[in-house]
Amino acid sequence: MKQLIAILLLISSSSKAQQADLIIKNGKILDGTGNSWFYADIAVKDGKIIKIGALNTWKATTTLNATGLIVSPGFIDVHTHIEGDERKNPTASNFIYDGVTSVVTGNCGLSETNLGKYFSMIDSLHLSINTASLIGHNDVRKAVMGSANRDPSEAELQQMEAIVEKAMNDGAVGLSTGLIYIPGTYSKTTEIVRLAKIAAAHHGVYASHMRDEADSVTQAIEEALHIGREANIPVEISHFKLSGQQNWGRSKETIPMIIKARSEGLEVTIDQYPYTASSTSLSTLIPDWILADGEDSIKARLARTTIRKEVVQYMIKKLQKRKLKHFSYPVVASFKADSSYNGKSIEEVNLLKGKKHTAKEEAITIIEMMEQGGAGMVFHGMSDKDVANIMQYPFNMFASDASIRVFGSGNPHPRGYGTNARVLSKYVRDEKIISLEEAIRRMTSLPAQKFQLKDRGILREGFAADIVVFDEKTVQDQSTYNKPHQYSTGFKYVIVNGKITVNDGVHNGSRNGMVLRANK
Repeated sequence: MKQLIAILLLISSSSKAQQADLIIKNGKILDGTGNSWFYADIAVKDGKIIKIGALNTWKATTTLNATGLIVSPGFIDVHTHIEGDERKNPTASNFIYDGVTSVVTGNCGLSETNLGKYFSMIDSLHLSINTASLIGHNDVRKAVMGSANRDPSEAELQQMEAIVEKAMNDGAVGLSTGLIYIPGTYSKTTEIVRLAKIAAAHHGVYASHMRDEADSVTQAIEEALHIGREANIPVEISHFKLSGQQNWGRSKETIPMIIKARSEGLEVTIDQYPYTASSTSLSTLIPDWILADGEDSIKARLARTTIRKEVVQYMIKKLQKRKLKHFSYPVVASFKADSSYNGKSIEEVNLLKGKKHTAKEEAITIIEMMEQGGAGMVFHGMSDKDVANIMQYPFNMFASDASIRVFGSGNPHPRGYGTNARVLSKYVRDEKIISLEEAIRRMTSLPAQKFQLKDRGILREGFAADIVVFDEKTVQDQSTYNKPHQYSTGFKYVIVNGKITVNDGVHNGSRNGMVLRANK
């Protein structure tokens, strides 16, 4: 009798083990490790991968046929700026259609300072993507000092440390800086080291938009590496690039710096968007000291004739360094004061205003736009060869540096729609700069490891069921500089925490993302 009961229990247990919510059958599995693909089925239950293998006897509520398709972990975008756009488009369609299931926000020193409150908001909102966040130095500094151009007092520095400490306790994955932006640009290295040590004590990462990505790029890299060494913290250098025609080819200098630092024992990695144009604020064309102490102070300074002339000369000198005669490289992405400027270069805007076709008049146009509230811009000026050279470095991740897009709004950088599809189509399939296995590793397990997303980034039993199913032959970025609002194609299924979000190429409205808190 006991033997019969044992057999019945075994049969019952076996029967339960062969039930799943979702099965993906016949796919070519790229598990995220960088290893070669293999054929297998994947079973998902309660948001987790419960079995990988030949599952011919298994049953599921839903079965997807992945014959001829690649099945990989969902992509992790390590450099985004979604704050403020979550409620505008909680389906995060631009990310989902590009295969992204998780994002790291709070980059470039810009984040919510109360991350506990922010995470609660994300939890209640239910985005389609998972969200992790860094704590941003610029906003921490603003909370304590405003936009003051000075060193903090010891009391102020302790206040900043307390904000970082609380953020790390609330689940931040690290500290970010934006040392090209106000007020981060006013901070000294020692200030950053103090705050980075707080993040390090919680096993966080130091992610930096460096102080310079153009003429002084090597000095900026050295500063980032120095902070990593002094604070004993892993370093992530954001959107690694060389800006300005005068710096083309210098990836031969910058990549060896990263290789050397790693050989010396510093855990440093980089990320990159696969484009030759950047995107940031118009204010980066203006001298830093002009931007201190808020809008009223900026306008007051620019209203002074002597200062206005000095700013014009400063901008013309920077233009000449680029070996250009006109401000043709900055293109308006979003200008609230006059949306007709969107998609036009500063050179074109200047002519639209009926002004003389000179660099001086174009510089004055920039000042006038700043006086009207500034603008979001796309800056053209990187080399295809540098982009490809940087892409070949193995400890380099892909990142969009983008927000959640509102379809049709403004003329944003195409990276917000097509980063991953562009890598897979242009640099893997067409140009063969890197292999498909390597590209997937950079999009999945490498970022998961770097930002301690412990059960993400690999197709493994027991891991979260964030999965992308795509056609390697047809995957394609559709977004362009002239027509940016176009979703990537070729991603047939996107699954977030076990729920189908893109079904047969169409976002079904599912919002099953969650907050990814560090050390939780």
